[in-house]
Amino acid sequence: MRLTTPAIAGILLVCRPLNETDRGAARAAGPVRVKAERDLMGSFVPTAGRVERQWHLIDADGQVLGRVATEAARLLQGKHKAIYTPHIDTGDHVVIVNAARIRLTGRKEEQKLYRYHSGYEGGLREERAKDLRQRNPVRMVEEAVRGMLPKTKLGEAMWRKLKVYAAAEHRHQAQKPRPLARPGKREVA
Repeated sequence: MRLTTPAIAGILLVCRPLNETDRGAARAAGPVRVKAERDLMGSFVPTAGRVERQWHLIDADGQVLGRVATEAARLLQGKHKAIYTPHIDTGDHVVIVNAARIRLTGRKEEQKLYRYHSGYEGGLREERAKDLRQRNPVRMVEEAVRGMLPKTKLGEAMWRKLKVYAAAEHRHQAQKPRPLARPGKREVA
């Protein structure tokens, strides 16, 4: 075997000088494997089964749609947690109430258009925000949050944890959702 610089570096990494007491114990016990420094280090990577999910409650009464949506998207993705990993769903469940009383800034109430397509030729439908608010206010909030989530299967899993209600009542009292103070205030779990 030819000793090259990388081979010598590998040998020196594994071997370390022994103390006098270690030498006596090593002779008696036989060959001892000394762990390399790279074997001792490791990184924590969360797994999907070990993520603890919490429930959060956001009251959208009088708040701006975009600010509520960004806070909900952040909680759904799990970016508020120290264990956030982009390729694992580490997010929590989010319940948004009073979606009918959410606020739009500027002239968006008259100018903003929500589009959907039937899939048939000429099947594009457009609806103004004020009409959509009267017909289905939940959809405004759902579309705003969905647009801020990843467009993948993982994003779909995050979006399924969002629950939006037009009124103040919701059916998730058993999960004891923790109310957020205001969506502008950040907190780290």
